[in-house]
Amino acid sequence: MTYEEARNFINDSNKYGIVPGLETIEELLGRLGNPQEKLKIIHVAGSNGKGSTCAFLNSILIEAGYKVGRYSSPSVFTYREIIQIGYKGLSDMVYITEEGVCEAIEKIMPLCKEMMEDGYSHPTAFEIETAMAFLYLSEQNVDFAIIEVGMGGRLDATNVIKQPICTVITSISMDHMQYLGSSLKEITFEKAGIIKNNIALVTGKQDPDVEEVLKDISREKNAKYYMVDSNKVRNVIYTPEKTRFTIEDEEYSISLLGEYQIYNGLLAMTAAKVIDKLGYPISGESISRGLDKTRWSGRFEIISRKPYFIIDGAHNEDAAIGLVKSIKQYFTNQRIIYIIGVLADKDVNSILKITAPLAEVIIALTPDNKRALKSSDLAKMALSYGKKVIDAGTVDMAVKRAYEEAKEDDVIIAFGSLSYLGELKETAEDIKREIDI
Repeated sequence: MTYEEARNFINDSNKYGIVPGLETIEELLGRLGNPQEKLKIIHVAGSNGKGSTCAFLNSILIEAGYKVGRYSSPSVFTYREIIQIGYKGLSDMVYITEEGVCEAIEKIMPLCKEMMEDGYSHPTAFEIETAMAFLYLSEQNVDFAIIEVGMGGRLDATNVIKQPICTVITSISMDHMQYLGSSLKEITFEKAGIIKNNIALVTGKQDPDVEEVLKDISREKNAKYYMVDSNKVRNVIYTPEKTRFTIEDEEYSISLLGEYQIYNGLLAMTAAKVIDKLGYPISGESISRGLDKTRWSGRFEIISRKPYFIIDGAHNEDAAIGLVKSIKQYFTNQRIIYIIGVLADKDVNSILKITAPLAEVIIALTPDNKRALKSSDLAKMALSYGKKVIDAGTVDMAVKRAYEEAKEDDVIIAFGSLSYLGELKETAEDIKREIDI
């Protein structure tokens, strides 16, 4: 099997859609020998900050000397980034190889056919990727596997994990309402489905409705509840290169920008301390070094300067609030130009209501995604906020128009769906070279 054939099989499986539930993935993994049961797993759910929190924890564990695997989907810049492995001595995480994808799909594909013959549903693309992740990471003998929930938690394909060593729930907000529910309590109930009997939960300060559900379910399952208190953070210094802060008289620095990254870093730090208590040594020095060395593309990431060009995955109300705080902290009194591309199932009006007041110009594009909101519809919505609005349509045109609008001291910020940020980053670098900024 070639890599192209393996990818085509996965892509073809998108026709089976999004099907919440565990019956199909449990059957597939059972036929693969349940590779997930061979892994020490940290399971991470939430609406915002999952990727960054996983990246922080990943870096900390590597600094502590462990071989770490990580699974998160969808990809942003290249498909193989959904499954990564790292250990001390590597300069960066290593993506699953093309051979690794082929070998996993060669095992999975005939099982999918057998399942249909036996009366089961064909696994979805996400279920296939999840099985591939468990299979590959178990074969690579990682010490820990950090597994990020795809959507929700209770019925997410990753929730076949029976005995994680720790669970983490990041900030919860209104998200994927058509699948998870129309209220914060309903959405939290779904995400809290990853909480397991007698397994510690790490979370942070949340909306009171969210906290009520998380605490109730933790009590029911006798799961020790660790709540990160970001109010203990002191002496915060923000620069466009690094954020420094103190907590409990210890000084830390992180390279991921944005006020919310302190919160995500604290979640990872607390999870690391829980893991240490379980008998897997993680020193304070490893935590400090791990936080400082963490890199995570697409999260308030500066991709160029003069003008500043930043990409960010803000795609819902809470993330938009975090983005606005970051803009005010790093770029006070500077002219802001937005590039926005979103999916149609997002609360676009709430995102615009929060972010639009800071912008001089809003440039709309249509992400290359079946669920995308058309740029013309987004542009019409943005016009009601009294800003200059440009319907650029494509990523290429959006970047060109942004550079036409921007002066050297201005700030271009592209956000919304993660699905277009990889293409945009590459396009921005090409166009910047062409116009020799």
